[in-house]
Amino acid sequence: MAKMKTGFPEGFLWGGATAANQIEGAYNEDGKGLTTADMVRFIPKSERKTGEHALDVTKKQIEEILAGNTQNARFPKREGIDFYHHYKEDIALFAEMGFKTFRLSIAWSRIFPNGDDKTPNEAGLAFYDRVFDECLKYGIEPLVTLSHYETPLNLTLNYNGWSDRRVIDFFTTYAETVFRRYKDKVKYWLTFNEINIIAISPYTGGGVLVEDAKNRLEVCYQAAHHQFVASALATKLAHEIIPDAKVGCMLARMATYPATNNPDDILKAQHLNQMNLFFTDVQARGEYPSYMERYFAENNISIQKEVGDDEILKAHTVDFISFSYYMSLSASANPDGKQTGGNFMGGVKNEYLETSDWGWQIDPKGLRYTLNDFYSRYELPLFIVENGLGAYDTVTADGKIHDDYRIDYLRKHIEQMKEAIKDGVDLIGYTSWGPIDLISASTSEMSKRYGFIYVDKDDDGNGTLNRSKKDSFDWYKKVIATNGEDLS
Repeated sequence: MAKMKTGFPEGFLWGGATAANQIEGAYNEDGKGLTTADMVRFIPKSERKTGEHALDVTKKQIEEILAGNTQNARFPKREGIDFYHHYKEDIALFAEMGFKTFRLSIAWSRIFPNGDDKTPNEAGLAFYDRVFDECLKYGIEPLVTLSHYETPLNLTLNYNGWSDRRVIDFFTTYAETVFRRYKDKVKYWLTFNEINIIAISPYTGGGVLVEDAKNRLEVCYQAAHHQFVASALATKLAHEIIPDAKVGCMLARMATYPATNNPDDILKAQHLNQMNLFFTDVQARGEYPSYMERYFAENNISIQKEVGDDEILKAHTVDFISFSYYMSLSASANPDGKQTGGNFMGGVKNEYLETSDWGWQIDPKGLRYTLNDFYSRYELPLFIVENGLGAYDTVTADGKIHDDYRIDYLRKHIEQMKEAIKDGVDLIGYTSWGPIDLISASTSEMSKRYGFIYVDKDDDGNGTLNRSKKDSFDWYKKVIATNGEDLS
């Protein structure tokens, strides 16, 4: 009789995850070009509608920004938390926690400022050399995302981002450049962060402007096809250039439950799950699933493929599946159901779940369900590369941050990860989102804090940028030291 797994495997990759556009700053230093993220302005909470995300930007807004017609506007993703100048200090703190891996992204426009340049920017390449060397000094394995919510702005303005097939070649040139440069330093790679977001926020996910599109969905899914091909070609290049490389796809996974036993709710939930998992189906199975044929037909979507695309997708599938998990969703066929907020997605309120300060439904057991669902579907290694609690933190008079609520959130999710491993799931790592406070992807706030490390900066950009440890810092250090056994 086979022996049941009882805990996290030896060599489990514990760590934390970030994105260049949310931490680096230095948006115009050392030859870096502008990106789509640099055009996203901060909307104060007093001006923001409930559930509103400051993500989609129009061409007219970009033109106004570039012309300087943005009095009093702030663009926090240009500033980040100044990791560009604080990376040694920050990585030392990650090492003190015992990180086995650190997920970060390369800013494409640091390497190719316009995206379509003929030669790379050496200053940008040298910066990531320094960052990776600093990680390796402490035995921290870099986990690197090639494209994380920032497209070189030139590609948006002159090609409309990933809607243009020519961007595939620009991306593969970029991928090959960094693979060759860092082949001895980086073994774990992700192609596109939360690739499914391109269908929800095409500007964020692919630098695509859709305000003039005749068929918005068609533009989004055509852009997604180009990313699928680019991801497969990048996977091919990585395997050729770095023989021991592991390349993963990355999905924003929000499992959807039916709100009731009503068959209409069940069918709606099934459909929403299919629309979410479509992206991993293509990248892990290497082909378009049959259930998309009806969806494309009913929405007048015609995907333009070139000869050989299907063969490329089939031949170069990913080595593992990575995903973000913050919440689950509930679906109801009843249009009057009470809605809830979420990370780019809504859904009806699940009365069995608590919610975060931002209205996100907290569902630790949903993570166990998600892990089992993924593994039974693909039987590929899984990597949780984002999970965490965005919350308001209070600094006490003595400078401490007592974030028991964050510890409680993470503890409950890690417990369910362990249960999934007992269920037989092959889980290789976990990088909590935002090990250090950073700029929010969805709202550009600083006050939505995730970190084990507090950064002294507020929503208006004021602060010293000093780093300090929260209570969760020592807790996560203990979790890593015991390989997930001591969660107290």
